[in-house]
Amino acid sequence: MEYPNQSGFRQRKLQAGVRMRGTLGDPRDPSLLFDDTSAGGDKHDLSGVGKGPGVCPGQALISDPMSNLALAYGSSLASHGREMMDKNLDRFIPISKLKYYFAVDTLYVGKKLGLLVFPYMHDNWEVIYQQDTPVAPRFDINAPDLYIPVMGFITYILVAGLALGTQNRFSPEILGIQASSALVWLIIEVLAVLLSLYLVTVNTDLTTIDLVAFSGYKYVGMIVGVIAGLLFGRMGYHLSLLWCCVSTFVFTIRTLRLKILSEAAAEGRLVRGAKNQLRMYLTMAIAAAQPVFMYWLTFHLVR
Repeated sequence: MEYPNQSGFRQRKLQAGVRMRGTLGDPRDPSLLFDDTSAGGDKHDLSGVGKGPGVCPGQALISDPMSNLALAYGSSLASHGREMMDKNLDRFIPISKLKYYFAVDTLYVGKKLGLLVFPYMHDNWEVIYQQDTPVAPRFDINAPDLYIPVMGFITYILVAGLALGTQNRFSPEILGIQASSALVWLIIEVLAVLLSLYLVTVNTDLTTIDLVAFSGYKYVGMIVGVIAGLLFGRMGYHLSLLWCCVSTFVFTIRTLRLKILSEAAAEGRLVRGAKNQLRMYLTMAIAAAQPVFMYWLTFHLVR
């Protein structure tokens, strides 16, 4: 026996269930277009669509090979460009050979500075070779180096600035002119020596870097002269510079005569002839030019 209220409640409940089933099964609902209705929902999961390029596996398979190929091509291109640059640069500036001229140590620098200032007691001026290759400067005091010329040039500019400052003549423009002037004269000197060696047709193993090294040794005497002028006035400058000029002249003569007169030195005697005399005059001219540049680049710094 059912009461009227109970039968009405049951009927309303059934109608609500029918409406719910109709709602879930309504084919016009747009959400059904994106729902997985198959038994295996993981096989057709498209939930990652529109969430970024890193979610879809197909895009990852395409992007990774392309990026790796681009990276490999860029690395190959950079390596090829670096090799071409090193090859062309080494043609004009032998970077690989510069390591030899800077292979020095503290002991070598001290002995070399002493040799530049007091070259009179030194007997053996020949460069030591090992398997047709000269040994590093730190093992041979007679070997040319670039460390002392480079540091000497920088120290000379600093000392020149100090000398100008004590005379209230310092300015960045004047210091720049001083540095550029010294560098230009050095280049002119080296080019003049190279031209002279070419005209005289000297068969020598001297290189352009060797000439830069030998021409740069004069900065040591210039520094000594300017410092002596700052401490003891013009008299101290002239006396110290005169000593350094003579020392540099002797050092250059004894060093270059084995290079320029290599054919005669190999025979152990001086070969007579016009060509050999030209070589001797050239050696003396190179050595005599060092004191001229030393005085020209320092006389205006001491008053």
